[in-house]
Amino acid sequence: MGQKIHPVGFRIGVIRGHDSHWFYKKQGYAAAVKMDHEIRQVVKGRVGLGNVSRVEIERAANRLKVNIFTARPGAIIGRGGKGIDELTDILNRMVREFDGTLGVQVNVTEVRQPELDAQIVAENICAQLEKRISHRRAMRQAMTRVVRLNGRGIKIQVSGRLGGSEIARTEKDKTGKVPLHTLRADIDYGFAEAHTIYGIVGCKVWIYKGEVLPEKRLRELDAIMQTQQENRRKERDDRGPKKAFGATKAEEGAAEAAPATEGGQA
Repeated sequence: MGQKIHPVGFRIGVIRGHDSHWFYKKQGYAAAVKMDHEIRQVVKGRVGLGNVSRVEIERAANRLKVNIFTARPGAIIGRGGKGIDELTDILNRMVREFDGTLGVQVNVTEVRQPELDAQIVAENICAQLEKRISHRRAMRQAMTRVVRLNGRGIKIQVSGRLGGSEIARTEKDKTGKVPLHTLRADIDYGFAEAHTIYGIVGCKVWIYKGEVLPEKRLRELDAIMQTQQENRRKERDDRGPKKAFGATKAEEGAAEAAPATEGGQA
C-alpha cells in the first residue's frame, strides 16, 4: 500500500550516522532516550521554526555534549554569549534530575546552505503557512532555491486543511529526481507541522544532493565502465563496415566486387 521507510533511518550505517552517540545498560536506556527527546524539544522551542537542522547528543564519562546545527547561530548564542549560557543552565537542571554527575556542554555549528537542508526547508514552509501564505507559493519558492543552489532534486508534500478547505487533502510537487531506493543517494528528509487556525498542516521535504561513495568504490566503478566501453567498441569493430539501409545481398556483393575489378583493370 505504498508505505515508505524513513529515508534517514534507511541509510544509517551506509552513508549516515546516528544523531545520538552513547551507550547505556538496560536499566538506564529508556530514561536516556527520553532525556534526548526532551533536550531536542527544549532547544527547538527556544530557537523557533526554521532555524535548527538537527541536534546531536554525545555522552562520555561525566560530560554530555549537545551539538546544535543551525542556520542562525546568533539566535542561540545571543549578545555576549548570554543566550547560550541560559540554554546551558536550563539543560544542566534537566540533566541533573536524571544524573547528578553529568555536566552539559553546548556547541553551535552553522549550516552553510540552509536552503539545501530538508528540516529547515520544511519548517520555513510551515512558518509561511502559519502567516496565511499560499502553500503553492511557499512550495514553489523552496524548489526554486534548491535548483538555484545546484540541488539534484526536491519533493515537497503538504497535507491538511489547505487554504481553509472543509475537507483535508494532500498536495505534492517535485522537481529533479529523488531516488529513495538508492542507498548511496544522499537524501535529506525533514518533517514539520504548521498550527493554523483551521488545524494542523503537515509538511514533508525530501532533498537529493547527489551520490555518496567511497573513493575505492568510485575507482572500481570507473574501471568497470571503461571495460564495458572497450567491449562495446570491439563488438562494433567485429560487425564490419556499416551496411546501407535497404540494400539487398546482390547489391552488397556487387559493391564489394567493384573495387576488386577496378584494381584488376589498373
